[in-house]
Amino acid sequence: MPPEVAISSIDGRTFAAALRSGIHRVIHAQEQLNQINVFPVADGDTGTNLSLSLSASLNVLDSRDDKRLDNLLVRVADALLDGARGNSGAIMAQFFQGLSDAAENLAAFGRDSLTSAMSLASEYAHDAIGDPKPGTILSVINAFANSLASQSGQSEDDLPKALASALGDTQKALEATRDQLEANRKAGVVDAGAKGFVLLMEGVCDYVATGKETEKPEIADLLMSADDSVTAGQDGDIEFRYCTECMVNGSDIDRRKLREELSSLGNSLVIAGSKKKAKVHIHVDQPEEVFRVAGQFGEVSGQKADDMRQQVTSSHQSAERIAVITDSAADIADEDIERLDIHVVPLRIQFGDRGYLDKVSITPDEFFEMQASGDVAPTTSQPAPGDFRRQFQFLASHHNNVIAISLTGTVSGTLQAAETAAGRVDAAGTVHIFNSLNASNGQGQLAVYAAELAAAGVGIEETLQKLESLRSRTWSFAFVENLDFAVRVGRVPGWVRTVANLLHVTPVLVTTPEGRIRAGGVVPGRKDPLPGFVRFMLRKLPGRGPVRISIGHAICPEKADRLTKLLRDSDLEISRISVCELGSAIGVHGGPGTLVVGIQEEPGDS
Repeated sequence: MPPEVAISSIDGRTFAAALRSGIHRVIHAQEQLNQINVFPVADGDTGTNLSLSLSASLNVLDSRDDKRLDNLLVRVADALLDGARGNSGAIMAQFFQGLSDAAENLAAFGRDSLTSAMSLASEYAHDAIGDPKPGTILSVINAFANSLASQSGQSEDDLPKALASALGDTQKALEATRDQLEANRKAGVVDAGAKGFVLLMEGVCDYVATGKETEKPEIADLLMSADDSVTAGQDGDIEFRYCTECMVNGSDIDRRKLREELSSLGNSLVIAGSKKKAKVHIHVDQPEEVFRVAGQFGEVSGQKADDMRQQVTSSHQSAERIAVITDSAADIADEDIERLDIHVVPLRIQFGDRGYLDKVSITPDEFFEMQASGDVAPTTSQPAPGDFRRQFQFLASHHNNVIAISLTGTVSGTLQAAETAAGRVDAAGTVHIFNSLNASNGQGQLAVYAAELAAAGVGIEETLQKLESLRSRTWSFAFVENLDFAVRVGRVPGWVRTVANLLHVTPVLVTTPEGRIRAGGVVPGRKDPLPGFVRFMLRKLPGRGPVRISIGHAICPEKADRLTKLLRDSDLEISRISVCELGSAIGVHGGPGTLVVGIQEEPGDS
């Protein structure tokens, strides 16, 4: 509905109300967005991820603090960055970072300044993705920015009309996503992330035009989790290992009783908030117990668990020593993590309405047992940029250089999340993001090698060169004996499982030089397929060694031991072999019984 009086500018207070209205509209539609989520993976979480990501800014928008436009957008951008979940959430965070940068020294948006800001925000969003594709959230962001730019030179005094025209063009671009991506075309739906952006802009534009705000959804209170404080690594308190935090949301939280239940688990306990929302901070050795107890009092969100002992160790190391960090998609033996001081950012795991931090609040054994016995298929998601930023900030404050060994960027947004976070670090040190082009044990082997170079005092340039050289000589092989779990999460069509069972073969997944994970072949026989698996790997290797081998197993240590013996009995020259528990990144698709083998040529210089 057009306004009775033309509006020529949008100040900070108006923008805050308009953005809040748009976020409410997205939250109202989160289930609809989940249902149409088919790209890049049909895992039904885009609506939830967008709602959680955007709601991280609601505390900022609702506050009575300074509402000057430029100051407001700085705080909004920071909150969205630290709360971003999923690809669409990360892109949205980057979009608002562009708006924030463009609004520097502005008290209000006029037609021209808003047009410039939207153009810059669109550029930022595109820059966040290594391989942008038409038909996604990027397409509608671009349509909105381009439409505003096409109206340049028109009346500066009718901003609502300009926004309405841009919104119409954006809605047309949304409809076009129905045919631009094959997955959307087959399902007959528009892109879920793109739909989320359009809903956000509809709420913003409607408020600017009418002054009426979208009704606040009841669930909004459950989604607020903005907190960008660095809480780990305090001096003088390392009796317990993990600085653990979470939000508890409920209808009548008994904070006194919650304090009593948690006090025996650790020390430095702080509980702040109200009967509806409480912030828990405590130092413990078992973060999963904190989240379990907190879950008895309400909905738990915003889980964090930072390893204080490891961070204290880093803070006392020479600044010249390179710090090494990776994400928990890397599978590494515990002794190597401890010996080489490798930092790990956990992926997020969701079993229905229960969330976990990979390898922190849920162990691999617990994950696979729940996966095998539960009716709900688990999902994993990349760490939020804020999870990376918190650790990057600390490490870069104590080391001149930090190397983050990332899960291959072709199968996850983890790489982009790490790159986004690295760009926001405000510390003396420099964070270098290294794409492993690998996963699981192969990714872990590259992290171990980087940490060995760091321990040997090798400089940053030489370390990066050596890593790049060894990356193409590091391979991963996944032996997936049971395809039921891959079918459940939509990674493998049901007919593939049927054919594999009929032919009595076991598929093997391999990593490619480009960083993709694909089916590399099959191993015949079901009674004793491990010898065939060994022969398969040997055929794929360019030589016979020397090599390092890392084996990851999904609660099947006996199979891992037998595989170790078969490899040692082969003609492969093995300089080192290690065995570890397999994590959720590959395990969510393979399930119990999966084996992953990382094989890496012996560097000979560490």
